[in-house]
Amino acid sequence: MEIEDVRDDIEKVLLTKEQIQRKIKDTARRVDEDYGGKDLVLVGVLKGAVNVMTALMNYMHTTCPIGFMSLSSYGEGFESSGQVKVRSDLNVDVEGKDVLIVEDIVDSGNTLHWLMGYLSNEKKARSVNVFPLLSKPSRRQWDIYVKYPGYEIEDEFVIGFGLDYKECYRNLDAIAVLKPSVYSQERM
Repeated sequence: MEIEDVRDDIEKVLLTKEQIQRKIKDTARRVDEDYGGKDLVLVGVLKGAVNVMTALMNYMHTTCPIGFMSLSSYGEGFESSGQVKVRSDLNVDVEGKDVLIVEDIVDSGNTLHWLMGYLSNEKKARSVNVFPLLSKPSRRQWDIYVKYPGYEIEDEFVIGFGLDYKECYRNLDAIAVLKPSVYSQERM
C-alpha cells in the first residue's frame, strides 16, 4: 500500500520506501560481514517485525534459520504495561547459536530487554544482538545495546512497514505519523 492510499490518515511521512530499503540493505551487508560462516538465527517478534525480517533476509547472503515469537506488553492500550506476556514461544532452537533479533521498533525497551534475557538465559543462545528499524530513545526505560541501529525517531504514533494501528496500515510501504484525529478519541 502506498501513502496516497491513506493520505487522509497521515500527518507526515517520516521515512520513504527508498530510505527504509537503503537502511535494511546496509544492515544486511553488515550482518553478512559479521556472521558469514557462523551459526546465526534471526528471531522476529510478531507481528510488526515481519516486514523488516523479510526485507533483511532478501538482502542477506548468509543463510540461516528464522524463528518468531509473539509477545505483548501493551494489551489493548497505548502504553506498555511493563509485563511481557508470551503468546507464542520461539519455534526454533537457538542454544549455542548467535541470535539477531529483528524488530520494527524499540520504544520503552521493556519487551526487548526481557527477550534478550530470555534468549540468553532460558534458551542458551551464544550471543544476542538487535536490529530495530526504528528507535524512540526519548521513551527508553532500559539501556539496551543495539548493534545494528536503524533510524531514531521522535515520540510520535507511527505506522507502516509492519507498524499498525488496530491491525491496519502494516502494509504501508513507508513509515508515517498517524494523524491524532484518527486515534485521539480512544486515548481519552
